[in-house]
Amino acid sequence: AGGDYTLEHRDGAPDRHFQVLADRPEAVSAAMAGWARQETGWDAGLEWRLLDMGPARDVPPPALGADERAELEGRVREVLVGGYASRAELAELAEDYLVTEDRRPLSREQAQALADRMWLERVEEQAEWEGETDPERLTRAFAALEAAGITTRENFTCCRSCGNAEIGAEAAPGARGFVYFHTQCTDSAAVGRGLMLLYGGFDGSEETTAAVGREVAAALEAVGLTTAWDGDPGRAIHLTELDWRRRLVG
Repeated sequence: AGGDYTLEHRDGAPDRHFQVLADRPEAVSAAMAGWARQETGWDAGLEWRLLDMGPARDVPPPALGADERAELEGRVREVLVGGYASRAELAELAEDYLVTEDRRPLSREQAQALADRMWLERVEEQAEWEGETDPERLTRAFAALEAAGITTRENFTCCRSCGNAEIGAEAAPGARGFVYFHTQCTDSAAVGRGLMLLYGGFDGSEETTAAVGREVAAALEAVGLTTAWDGDPGRAIHLTELDWRRRLVG
């Protein structure tokens, strides 16, 4: 029949939204990989057509004072730099962040516009990045640990208490231990204060926890990350000298 795959992309504003129907998955995967790498000519060889998305809605700027605007954009920026939130999650954060009992200063449309603008600004920044970033090195170290029987999770739960309570349910059969960081740790990394990693053994013993800690530290150092840990199983592992540049996806 043809046209089994539909691919869309937006080149800036809503009036620059394109679609193509493709027969082969290879063409789709090649285009997506080229787009992700920002390769010149990634969209060549496909018959794109401009979609009519209707008239763009005129969204008025929110009525915020300078201090409120700085506070809101600072928090959205922090979560954005963290690198795990989607556009929809950023918009929800922006809409709710300044809400009080008797005031909701941003409409959903205003929050979406703010999130989209700041997202695109971050995408422009990351277009200048070259090579493997520290968050990508961390993901690579976590993948090696996962293969060795250590359950790993990034940006996992809201805090240490929740993480320790829930990490067991994430474990694959035979996993010996775990390492993770929660959203507050991500926030710390995003503002340049390093990253705290929490770890342990599933049998609860200090010996296993210390052994897992040594494995984690070795895996991190093997990918070029700098750790601070004294070998005490009661202390977290800290990643220092960390340049937190996590690429956005989506």
